[in-house]
Amino acid sequence: MYQDYQAAWAQLTAPGADFEVITSNVRGVDIRTYAKAPGSLRDLWLSTTAYAERDYLIYNDERLTYGQTHQRVAALAQWLIDSGVQPGDRVAIAMRNYPEWMQAYWAITAVGAAVVGMNAWWIGPEMLYALEDSTPKVIILDKERLDQLGEHRAQVSDMQMVGVRFAEPEQGVTPWEEIVAAEATLPILDIDTDSDACIFYTSGTTGRPKGAQLTHRGCVSNVWSLMFAAGLQRLLAIQKGLVNADDAPPIGCSLITTPLFHVTANNCAAQGATLGGGKLVHMYKWDAGQALQLIEREKISSVSGVPVMAREIISHPDFASTDTSSLMTLGGGGAQLQPDLVGKIDQKVATARPNTGYGMTETCGIITSISGDHFVDKPASCGPAMPVYETKIANPESGMEMPAGEPGELWVRGGHVIRGYLNREEATAETIVDGWLRTGDMARKDDDGFLYIVDRIKDMVLRGGENIFCAEVESAIFNHEDVAECTVFGVPDDRLGEEVGIAVFLKSGATANADTLREHCASQLAKFKVPRYFWFVEAALPRNASGKFLKRELRDSLELKDAS
Repeated sequence: MYQDYQAAWAQLTAPGADFEVITSNVRGVDIRTYAKAPGSLRDLWLSTTAYAERDYLIYNDERLTYGQTHQRVAALAQWLIDSGVQPGDRVAIAMRNYPEWMQAYWAITAVGAAVVGMNAWWIGPEMLYALEDSTPKVIILDKERLDQLGEHRAQVSDMQMVGVRFAEPEQGVTPWEEIVAAEATLPILDIDTDSDACIFYTSGTTGRPKGAQLTHRGCVSNVWSLMFAAGLQRLLAIQKGLVNADDAPPIGCSLITTPLFHVTANNCAAQGATLGGGKLVHMYKWDAGQALQLIEREKISSVSGVPVMAREIISHPDFASTDTSSLMTLGGGGAQLQPDLVGKIDQKVATARPNTGYGMTETCGIITSISGDHFVDKPASCGPAMPVYETKIANPESGMEMPAGEPGELWVRGGHVIRGYLNREEATAETIVDGWLRTGDMARKDDDGFLYIVDRIKDMVLRGGENIFCAEVESAIFNHEDVAECTVFGVPDDRLGEEVGIAVFLKSGATANADTLREHCASQLAKFKVPRYFWFVEAALPRNASGKFLKRELRDSLELKDAS
């Protein structure tokens, strides 16, 4: 099975093939890139003009074709230029997964500006931090996000605001519909392949999020890797006689289940479907029952969210009575797909195969991909690295490569890797070394080249696909006057993978409890970062010789039943 896999891989990446790999010098480092990938996201978007009559964006009863979307994208692009936005500037998007999200994304990147993806969970201070850090000229937002900005709006008064789905006119906010109603053609300009296309914020190890600078090369390279992964599975199916080589691949339809301010939904699900002329079906918020209705109604072919979503779909009471025959893939990203779930998907969904990818914001999407028979055979693996990656399993301290088969920190280098962190030269230098991205994840590689993530070096909780760095939560809790010491760690959770737990040592005479500290934390952080579990200890927290808290030892000594 794996000899056929390697042969198909070699065929698709051979000189002259669609996924031929070449070496390019980027920022002084020779890296692997795809020879035939488009030069920018603008080029990728323009390649979809041939799909003008196809449905593209679906939301409730609203439907937009590719042609209608191109008209709106062109109108917004022209308005941005008329409003003073130039290549290299930034434009923020802060809203739910409305159809306007991707329309704005394509328009902003098409004029050479960079999208600043604002986390829709953020509260006012977090929004203000990102806006002051990224300094966008325009912010496109819905009413919920404007209300969340609240009193901080005056501090960003120099930014133009565009309002999406406002029930009533708002002073100082230009209505979206007024802009996109205009007739326009997309302005002609050249875009530097290695310029910023997007700033996505990833939680910070020192308490503040870092703005990862995703380039056009990185984003397009990620889409090309997604196409490669799909093409690999199709070629294997053709070779097995399961698919007729003369038949055109089916047109995809993706259910967008996770936030578009993350690479999982945006760079992987949305952009991948768009390149193939497929539909994007949006949800107001996740609900497994509604997802099943949409799968049946819209003939969804792919559902990719965090693993719990796939689990909730196949265990929902309506699953057996719902027509899911359109599904071709069901899986997840943003967290590891548990081995038992791989088997359950394969057994319960007659037409769909399980799939997953491992990646991160800093790689504009996926590093690895695995699906079908190979995933069923290796359910604990996240698959091999995509063709444009060099990988090494390194000693976290020295950076030296580990002996074959032994675990170490996964380092990757290639076309997907970000340019760096906005305004964070030191953090960039620590994370990207001679073009090698230090993932912060411990991994091992088997004899077939398939990777397995075995541990995490970063001090991070991964809750339902959201990265929560412990230092950020600790910083918020330490601001409470009653707290002497605290340390945050992940607590295993069957549904979300991990929940946030915290051990707290209070000052003498302090009266704070779990409820007061949760309320305090909620005033400074998004809801998903607020600890679910509190342990109040009677003595100072244990430390090692260098003074660091012994998080794992402390976590392992605590009983969940004793948490507040």
